[in-house]
Amino acid sequence: MVKAIRVYELGGPEVLKWEDMEIGDPKEGEIRVKNMAIGVNFIDIYYRTGVYKVPEIPYTPGVEAAGLVTGVGSGVNNLKIGDVVYHNSMGTYTEEQIVLAEKASLLPLIDPLVAASAMVKGLTARFLVRTWFKVEQGHTVLVHAAAGGVGSLLCQWANMLGAIVIGTVSTKEKALQAKEDGCHHVILYKEEDFVTRVNEITSGQGVEVVFDSVGKDTFQGSLACLKARGYMMSYGQSSGTPDPVPLSALAAKSLFLTRPSLRTSNISKEEMREAIGDVVSKVGSGALRVRVNHTYPLSQAAQAHADMAARKTSGSIVLIPDGSGH
Repeated sequence: MVKAIRVYELGGPEVLKWEDMEIGDPKEGEIRVKNMAIGVNFIDIYYRTGVYKVPEIPYTPGVEAAGLVTGVGSGVNNLKIGDVVYHNSMGTYTEEQIVLAEKASLLPLIDPLVAASAMVKGLTARFLVRTWFKVEQGHTVLVHAAAGGVGSLLCQWANMLGAIVIGTVSTKEKALQAKEDGCHHVILYKEEDFVTRVNEITSGQGVEVVFDSVGKDTFQGSLACLKARGYMMSYGQSSGTPDPVPLSALAAKSLFLTRPSLRTSNISKEEMREAIGDVVSKVGSGALRVRVNHTYPLSQAAQAHADMAARKTSGSIVLIPDGSGH
């Protein structure tokens, strides 16, 4: 028996239950992993609240973790007991779990804490600036939630590519972090209107692209910040689902609106392997700074969710299985 977070009904953080669970032994093509660090992502909240559909109920939340291989099923030749791995598989909010070996990668160089907090967010940032929209030297970009887990990496990556980066944040503390992460201009959205400020910063030109994970509260303003033929990359909805957009709102400036997701982009194994290599090399070399600003015991996952939804956190959040020694 292991301890895990289980969800029996959709709802608020209180539906995350801490209890015993049976997991069994790895079968063919599977490994058993003792999780050392578990990444917390906004997608976990979207599943919990029903924005995204979960495969079944009850379920264990979580989509990524790093840990120690404690068992190996038949037919697995590339991993052995004692290896430290990163895996992106459903159900990571648990002390130990059975994982498909093909979902796991060896972690020889990166701290498990960093890996668990960086991969899904790093891959999201990478596809946003390199695939779904190609950020180029001289572009001006707007990043909402610039001090968040993905936002922090987006600002750094866009800066690396030669863009002028404008970020929105809620507090002066987060503004300092955003500056460190490559924001040339930081807007405190609670104190000033971000549309007005973007207009001032760009001398009325607007930006090539907006990376918006906030949704309802920022959506209309984001569209207003775009220059003609600009791209609205709506990749999250932490404040709620945006209101429907009439096509005439896009036609006014011939805008492009897209809602990309790692889950639905039909990314090939080769493309994903290349992207993972890109993220790992940039994190390993220090080119991308991963901010693990908050750790919680796994048993307190509900508190982690509540704090993230209330925007009390910045950077990445990691759950540590109780008694794992971290």
